[in-house]
Amino acid sequence: MRALQIAATGMSAQQMRVEVISNNLANMSTTGYNARRAEFADLHYQQMTRPGAITANDGTVVPTGVQLGLGVRPSAVTVNLAQGSLSATGGDLDLAIDGHGYLEVTLPSGLSAYTRDGGLKRSGDGQIGTSDGHPVVPDITIPADARALSINAAGEVYAYFNDRVEPEMLGQFTLASFTNEKGLEAIGSNLFLETGASGPANVSAPGEDGLGTLRQGYLEESSVDPVREITELIKAQRGYELNAKVITAADQMLGATTQVR
Repeated sequence: MRALQIAATGMSAQQMRVEVISNNLANMSTTGYNARRAEFADLHYQQMTRPGAITANDGTVVPTGVQLGLGVRPSAVTVNLAQGSLSATGGDLDLAIDGHGYLEVTLPSGLSAYTRDGGLKRSGDGQIGTSDGHPVVPDITIPADARALSINAAGEVYAYFNDRVEPEMLGQFTLASFTNEKGLEAIGSNLFLETGASGPANVSAPGEDGLGTLRQGYLEESSVDPVREITELIKAQRGYELNAKVITAADQMLGATTQVR
C-alpha cells in the first residue's frame, strides 16, 4: 500500500515547513533578517498507463492515462527580500541600507562575506568592523582623538576633531549587489557568501547603479511578519494532522486485510 509512504513524505514536508517557520519566529529581532519560505514539489509518478498510449488495433488513444503520484519533496527554501523597517538608534556606527545592497566584510579565512547588518563596531585599533570582529571593506580606521563621526547617504565617513574646524574624510563605504540575491549562501551571523547561483558581486558606491543609500543612526529590523508566520504554522499543523490521518486509515485497511478469514 503506497498510501503509507506517500503520507510519510507529506508529514516530513510539513515538519520541514514548521522548522522554517520556527527559524523565522526565532529571528524576529535579528537585524536585517529576511524571512524564509519552504517550497515543495510533487515526487515522480508511476505510469500505470501513459497518456496517449494506443490501446487497440484501430489506433484508439488513451486520453488521460493512469499516473499515480508518490508523494512530495522539498524543492527550495527561498528568501523573501522585502526590506525591514528602519529603527532609529542614534549610534554613530549604526548604518541601515535603504534599498538594495550588502556591506562587504573580510572573514578570517580571507574570503569576502556580505551582510545587511549595519550594527558596526570599532576595534581596539580604531578599525570599523562587525560585532563579530570582521573588518568592513574598504578598511576604514577611526583616529583615537576623533570626537564625532558623520556618515552621509553616499557612505562617506567624516571625523571631527577638537582642534580643527573642518572635518577629515576617512574613507567611503561601498555596497555590493548580485544578479540573484536569493542564490547567496547563508552561513549565520547575518553573513552570506557568493555562490555560482548568485553571480559575482557588483561593487559600487551607495546610491549608484541601483544600490540603496546609507542612513546613519538607524538599523534595519527583521522583515518577519509574526501574524503571517502564525497563520502558516496553523496550516502546517493541519497538513501534518491530515497526513497522519491517512496513515491511520491505511493502517486500519491493512489490519482489516490481515483479519480476513
